[in-house]
Amino acid sequence: MNERIRVPEVRLVGPGGEQVGVVRVEDALRLAQEADLDLVEVAPDARPPVAKLMDFGKFKYESAMKARDARRNQANTVLKEIRFRLKIDPHDYETKKGHVERFLKGGDKVKVMIMFRGREQSRPEMGMRLLQRLAEDVADLGSVESSPRQDGRNMTMVIGPHKKKSEARNEQRRKREQDEAERAADAS
Repeated sequence: MNERIRVPEVRLVGPGGEQVGVVRVEDALRLAQEADLDLVEVAPDARPPVAKLMDFGKFKYESAMKARDARRNQANTVLKEIRFRLKIDPHDYETKKGHVERFLKGGDKVKVMIMFRGREQSRPEMGMRLLQRLAEDVADLGSVESSPRQDGRNMTMVIGPHKKKSEARNEQRRKREQDEAERAADAS
């Protein structure tokens, strides 16, 4: 940038993106000062290096804002974990199924784990049946990403949501705003 450029000549690009041509660095610096801009080296590996006339502070600010917006729109899918036992009560199954549904509606993946104890380890087909039943119950919200497999005393399966996390978040925000608008209309 500016005086730190240590080459005799650069290929100069104007502030609007127009090609000026190959000029000496001193001339490019003089043009930058006249226009109250900075001379920034954008392609140092080219022969001759490419430099552009721009407001460097504004450029840094805009690139930081773009990065911030990209981070805001990028939603990280979290892997939630829920544990079952082989002999689970129907009410407990419904409760845990509700948790899995809530996670999938929120756009998160769910790792479902069945823990086997003692003699239960000799009946993996019962665990397989329980996991398949759960997968069928939540099929409208998500699909099985990794089929049930046994590793030691546990059997695991991963269910992924149909919607992306950002879509799910936007949908929840719209629903919340709609509910607030309805409440405001009822109050008046």
